[in-house]
Amino acid sequence: MLALKAENISKQYRLGQVGTGTLSHDLNRFWHKVRGKEDPYLKIGEVNDRTKKGTSEYVWSLRDIDFEIKQGDAVGIIGRNGAGKSTLLKLLSKVTKPTTGKIYTNGRIASLLEVGTGFHPEMTGRENVFLNGAILGMTRKEIARKFDEIVDFSGVERYIDTPVKRYSSGMYVRLAFAVAAHLESEILIVDEVLAVGDADFQKKCLGKMNDVAKGEGRTILFVSHNMTAVKELCNKGILLNQGTLTYEGDMLNTIIEYQKSSSTATYYHYNGDISKALGNDNIRIKEFSVTPIHGDLIDIDSGVRVKLTFQNNISNINLDTTFELRNYEELVIFHVGKLITEDNDSKVGDYTVEFDIPAGLINAGNYYFKLIFGKNQTEVLFNIDNFVGFEVENVKVGSKLHIYPGITRPNFDYKVQMP
Repeated sequence: MLALKAENISKQYRLGQVGTGTLSHDLNRFWHKVRGKEDPYLKIGEVNDRTKKGTSEYVWSLRDIDFEIKQGDAVGIIGRNGAGKSTLLKLLSKVTKPTTGKIYTNGRIASLLEVGTGFHPEMTGRENVFLNGAILGMTRKEIARKFDEIVDFSGVERYIDTPVKRYSSGMYVRLAFAVAAHLESEILIVDEVLAVGDADFQKKCLGKMNDVAKGEGRTILFVSHNMTAVKELCNKGILLNQGTLTYEGDMLNTIIEYQKSSSTATYYHYNGDISKALGNDNIRIKEFSVTPIHGDLIDIDSGVRVKLTFQNNISNINLDTTFELRNYEELVIFHVGKLITEDNDSKVGDYTVEFDIPAGLINAGNYYFKLIFGKNQTEVLFNIDNFVGFEVENVKVGSKLHIYPGITRPNFDYKVQMP
C-alpha cells in the first residue's frame, strides 16, 4: 500500500518577495488561467545554485519530482545544501503547496521540520503536547494515553508546565521530537533533528525512529547530512541535486551516488584570467591537487600529497588556510589549519601550501576536501565545500571489495612471541 506519491511536483520562488510576486504578475497569471493557457512564469527561472549569481528573479527550488513511498518504508532524503530537501519536506507536510504537480498521502502526517515546529511559545509544554495532537486530528483521550510516555522520553518533566518560550533549544527539540514520534500518525517526517542535542539524545532519537519504522510499521521520511544515521535507519533513499531527483533506490547505493556527485574532481588547475578563477575578490584558487606520495595510485600504503596554490589579494593581515577532510558519510576525518603569516605581514601574490597525509592514516574509501581561507583567525575570506574528491584504494586489491571498518588503516609493527 502506498503511503505517499508525488506526481511531477515543482516549487518556484521569486527572490526577494513574499508571496508569488507583484500584483501585475498575479493578474497575468489569472488572465492566462481564465484563457486556459499555461502559467507564463513556469517557463522562466533558474536552478537553485547558490554558488552563482543568477540573472532571473525566479528560482526553481524543485523541478519535476516523481516518486512513490510504500507504507512502512524508512526513506532517507539526501543531497548537498540547496538541493531542495527541506523544500520537499515542506511540500509533503503541506506547510506550502507545490507550484505544479500533485501530492497524494494516505494517513496522518506528523512533521518535525525545525526546532519547535508547531509549538506556541506562550503555551506550556503540556498545552503544546495536546495542541499538536489536536492538529494531527487525535482526540484528547488518545493524547492523554501517550502523554506520560512523551514526557518521559523528552526528559523535560520538571518544566512541562513552563511556557516553552523559556525552554533552551535542546529542551525544545526534545519535546518536539517526542510529540512527533509518539503521537499516532501514519507518516513521520523529520528534518535534521539530530543536528540539535547531545550524543545520547541523538542515539535515543535514532532508536525511537527505528522502533517506529520497523516495530510499528509506520512510514518515515528523514533528511540528514549524517550518512551513518541515514544508513542505519533507512532502507530506501532519494538523492536530490539542485532541485531535481537524480537517484532513487536502496539507501546504500543512494549514498554511493551522493558521494560520487560530491567528489567533483581530484585535481583543479586554472591558468586563465585570474579574475575568473574560483574564489572571490580576496582569494583566487589557482591549483589544488591530491596525488600519491609513492606510486601512481592512491592506496592505503601510498600516502597522499596535498598541494594548494592560491592568489591572496589582501596585504598586512595574518593569513590562514584550513583543510577539512570528510568521507562519504559526511564524517570529519580531520580539520587542520596553517597560519601562513603571523606578524600581519601578508603580501598580495601567490602562496603555495603543501603537506603529506602519511600512509595508513586513512582507510580505503572516498573522501573530499573543504577549504577555508581566513583573516586573523576570526574572519572567513573564502570557503568552498565538496571541492576536490579522491579515492583511496585497498592495497593490491585495487577495488572497494573487502574494505575493513574504521577510519584509519594503520600498519603496526607487531611483535609476536611463539610457543
